[in-house]
Amino acid sequence: MSSTSEVAWRQPGLVVLVAPKLYAVRARLRSRRGQWARLLVFGAAGAAFWLLAYHALYRVVRYFAQIEEIGALLAGKLLSLLLLTFAAILLLSNVIAALSSFFLAKDLDIVVAAPSDWLALYGARLLETGIHSSWMVVLMCLPVLAAYGSAYQADWSFYLLAAAGLLPFLAVPAAVGSAITLLLVNVFPARRTRDILGTIAVLAAGGVALLFRLARPERLARPEGFDSLVDFIGALQGPVHPAMPSEWLSRALMGELRGQGDLFSLALLWATAAAVSVLGAWLHERLYMRGFSKAQESASVASGRKSRSSLSLLLRPLGTVRRHLVAKELRLFFRDTTQWSQLVLLGVMVVVYVLNVKLLPLGGDGVTFFIANVVPFLNIALAGFVLTSVAARFVFPAVSLEGRSWWLVRSAPLPIQDLLWAKFWTGTVPLLALALVIGTVTNTLLQVTAFMFVLSVMTLALLTLAVAALALALGSAYPRFEVENAAQIPTSFGGLVFMMAAVALVALVIAVEAGPVYSYLASRAAGRSAPLAEVTVGLGAAALILVSATLFPLRLAHQSLERLEH
Repeated sequence: MSSTSEVAWRQPGLVVLVAPKLYAVRARLRSRRGQWARLLVFGAAGAAFWLLAYHALYRVVRYFAQIEEIGALLAGKLLSLLLLTFAAILLLSNVIAALSSFFLAKDLDIVVAAPSDWLALYGARLLETGIHSSWMVVLMCLPVLAAYGSAYQADWSFYLLAAAGLLPFLAVPAAVGSAITLLLVNVFPARRTRDILGTIAVLAAGGVALLFRLARPERLARPEGFDSLVDFIGALQGPVHPAMPSEWLSRALMGELRGQGDLFSLALLWATAAAVSVLGAWLHERLYMRGFSKAQESASVASGRKSRSSLSLLLRPLGTVRRHLVAKELRLFFRDTTQWSQLVLLGVMVVVYVLNVKLLPLGGDGVTFFIANVVPFLNIALAGFVLTSVAARFVFPAVSLEGRSWWLVRSAPLPIQDLLWAKFWTGTVPLLALALVIGTVTNTLLQVTAFMFVLSVMTLALLTLAVAALALALGSAYPRFEVENAAQIPTSFGGLVFMMAAVALVALVIAVEAGPVYSYLASRAAGRSAPLAEVTVGLGAAALILVSATLFPLRLAHQSLERLEH
């Protein structure tokens, strides 16, 4: 055996490069034994979501399946839209995950310096990227496939075909996303590329959500609203295209459900996955080492002295300590691209929400005074859920974002009350402004009465304070200083507990206010005077709940921060 062959034979293969990741997963699972409370909460939440999604999709698909002529077309287009959404999520996730897997992982210095085969390295990192980016989409696909299989009473061959089609469907965005990241890193430094990719991902996600809302998919549920059958069929085409992998998988699955097998679409999926993987390997061989070398460069940081002086002047009335603490919180937020870029997605979410409210048919015939005011009351709950999701992204991570510098902050002679005050109001003031904008705009569009306008705005204002306090309290009780990506903080165990607690608080407030609001609207609809005593007591109880839900969590947050100090 020649020396060259001996070196090639000793080069680590795919199994050797993947093995350390498997050992790390096994060690992590072993270290988490005994944490049954977290596993139980996560398992219960996941099972509830899975069953809810399955039940809703099953009812819709079953209804489509019973419609003659166009029922299968409707079910197929719904499946195409769902798979197209999954494909977009997969592509964006793989583009971002590939940056860490291929260029910024801590073990790359050892792996790249080792005499490993370049193809094995590409395969190992591609597999890691695909798994990290696809596991959640796979879990979301399960209720979809189960609902379609149950609605059409499919046998085991459908699920085998689904598994055979899902593998290349996941492989295509993994290979394409890794190739896109490779090309970008060869143009920009990797750390600057991470900022660019994060911003692009948020913009793309916001654009997809906005376009989906502007397409008004609810029209498909009312075919009589179209002028002709041709217009209805044209609307069914939607944003899908015959050359998309999502459309191939949809055709293969629907063909199997209807007994008209479409193996050609499945073959197209596998052929495309193989082709893009080979293309990605070819690009990796030629560009990876140069890109990895550029990945060691760091992005330049601007001084920003002018903006700092303006910020200090604006915050001067707060006093020296609180002024510097608030300035630190703002700089910490805007320094992380993954944080401030979510403002774009937040803006899109608010626009979509307002559009949904505007499209409500509350001005037509048959809409009574009672119904026209009940819907705005229920709008308080929807707006509360929006505020909860925003607080989970921006207020809950406030303590965890300190990272390793938390101990440096606590070693300074700073009162813990000032630190808590800065974190609370830095997150609450923008959230309160958002709540007032949502309440004012939506109530103006709904043309509510003065009573409902004041009630909804005041409830949203108090609810904002309570939700922000709850987010800060649970964020202090379950900090995650070790995470490298801020997006992982809201998806932790503490984030899940906060979401459940905040949703329960919104539901409790709506339940308490429902009685007096019903009495008021019923009296107005009947032409009687409103029962002021009942309304005052009921709304006062709701206000007391919200004030208590603000003060008590802030006290818990203070105690949690003190425990962190020790």
